Amino acid sequence: MTKKAQLFLDKHFRIAKTDQRIYGSFIEHLGRAIYTGIFEPDHPRADNGGFREDVMMLIKELGVPIVRYPGGNFVSGYSWEDGIGPVEKRPVRLELAWRSIETNEFGLNEFISWARKVGAAPMMAVNLGTRGIDAARNLIEYTNHPGGSYWSDLRKEHGYERPHKIKTWCLGNEMDGPWQIGQKTAEEYGRLAAETAKAMRQVDPEIELVVCGSSHYGMPTFAEWEATVLSHTYEYVNYISMHQYLGNPDNNLANYLAETEQVDQYIKAVIATCDYVKARKKSNKTIYLSFDEWNVWYHSNEQDKEIAPWTKAPRLLEDIYNFEDALVVGLFLITMLKHADRIRIACLAQLVNVIAPIMTSPEGGSWKQTLYYPCYHASKYGRGTVLRPEIISPVYDTVQYQGVKFVEAIGVLSDDEREITLFAVNRSQDSLMELECSLNNMGELELIEHIVLEHEDIKATNTEENPDNVMPHAQGKTLVEGDKVIAELPPLSWNVVRLRVK
Repeated sequence: MTKKAQLFLDKHFRIAKTDQRIYGSFIEHLGRAIYTGIFEPDHPRADNGGFREDVMMLIKELGVPIVRYPGGNFVSGYSWEDGIGPVEKRPVRLELAWRSIETNEFGLNEFISWARKVGAAPMMAVNLGTRGIDAARNLIEYTNHPGGSYWSDLRKEHGYERPHKIKTWCLGNEMDGPWQIGQKTAEEYGRLAAETAKAMRQVDPEIELVVCGSSHYGMPTFAEWEATVLSHTYEYVNYISMHQYLGNPDNNLANYLAETEQVDQYIKAVIATCDYVKARKKSNKTIYLSFDEWNVWYHSNEQDKEIAPWTKAPRLLEDIYNFEDALVVGLFLITMLKHADRIRIACLAQLVNVIAPIMTSPEGGSWKQTLYYPCYHASKYGRGTVLRPEIISPVYDTVQYQGVKFVEAIGVLSDDEREITLFAVNRSQDSLMELECSLNNMGELELIEHIVLEHEDIKATNTEENPDNVMPHAQGKTLVEGDKVIAELPPLSWNVVRLRVK
């Protein structure tokens, strides 16, 4: 059965130019994200820094522009000094956030070296759980000050003559969460974050700062937390963080595919709260959003309960993603692009092994999970100017959501305005969707390619033995006549339609 939908785009109706950092990611001292993930000195494909070259190749292909580090929940109990200096002198610690053993073989300078090799800017978090102003100001002196002071000269002793010049910093992590070491009220955190921000800016006035929003949309303090924290920090920060994970524990596909409707509501609510504080302060400054943790996360919840504590690099949060998860990630990406005027940073959590698009085997291979592909397509073809979409589509209802469009789509115009890429998901489980696109003021167009990610089994996964089980093809059917485009979207599919202006 075929259904019809329409997409209207106009070259002059623009949301914003994308900040490439919305295609960022996240590496935490958690599970195997670092050890046997990006860092495995004894691996056959490790370079002289201990970094796995096979993994770096996949990350470079993904085009990750920024990586958040070192956490996450981990950062709220972390002493950054444990991870610098000679490795043999670094302490082994009980890591309380994930109840693991942290050897500190990998620390700040290793992260900077690795980030440079993969072409990603560092996004550093400071500990505002067990620590505060002093540790943060010392850290930024170590990383960013040229020299002539205790901490900057210590960096030089450690072999890094030039400062790291880390620009983007997170003021703690999920500080309202009862699971967080050093959980705080909004007043407590707001005051500490403001004073920490002021001290850090004294060391380096050029930095950007991200203040913690609520840990997720469902927190009982949501919105009031944001308003209170921003009332203290508005003058000193550039972004407020957002975190959200989606899942399908009840195996209700229709509802799962609709969950990005709530993500859209969440984004709008945070924007409204930021602008309320802006109005109250009569400020000309706009606070932007850093969606610095987002993904699908639910597959590994039960198996994680069986893992014994106090081991190094345990197999925590190792979700094995299926095809339907890739569709949800695609929908999440489209949802964020619709708010490109306010979302400047976003970090898929995480990058390797831990709820990640890339998996590895210790001493073995690496492979792409299903959700690697929409992230790759968006990063490769979604940099440019996002056009404001109008979509007419058949809808469906679930127990939780009403009026959900079967087709979700967005268009991105390249910087030279010679190409436009359409990203579209068909949520229908049984109907091919004929998407008629009116692309006004674009000129005459021609098709470059129509990439489709689809699979007959919604639970299909990729494994080390079968890494290409779920992967895209370029046999999508699209007809172009002038500035009119008709694209066939197969049932349950992620689509990338690339067009060139003649």
